[in-house]
Amino acid sequence: MIQQQPGRNSAVIDRRYRASTLQPPRAVDLIGLRRTLKKPMINVTDNAVRQLRSLLEAQPDSAKKGLRVQIAKGGCSGLQYEMALDDKRAGDAIVERDGVQFLIDQESASLLQGATLDFRDGLTGVGFHIVNPNASRTCGCGSSFEATRPT
Repeated sequence: MIQQQPGRNSAVIDRRYRASTLQPPRAVDLIGLRRTLKKPMINVTDNAVRQLRSLLEAQPDSAKKGLRVQIAKGGCSGLQYEMALDDKRAGDAIVERDGVQFLIDQESASLLQGATLDFRDGLTGVGFHIVNPNASRTCGCGSSFEATRPT
């Protein structure tokens, strides 16, 4: 606190102090800051892009389709991944890479935040594979998981 001293400039000091304490603090755009610091919706590898392009080229009438990546209830850990070629729906988040689209519904979006979608073709299996940092526990076979919602 500024103490007033008799003499010159005391009125100036007093007015400055009152003016600075009466003004509300500047607002901080926390929502905008949160959007800026957010992890990407989902990371997509080059292998996943190549495989989706190959699938779309083999399908008739697939010009406006993309790969829907979603989470559904099921499996031994409570949640499982589902993927299918589908059309865009209202409210979908779209991740576009090299001319192909990956579609994510609103309910699945928070559970897929920061995950990586890859396509693997190896001895242990062939298919799209998700590495999800939001999975707190997975089942033994790896097809289902339990998640903690990111903040």
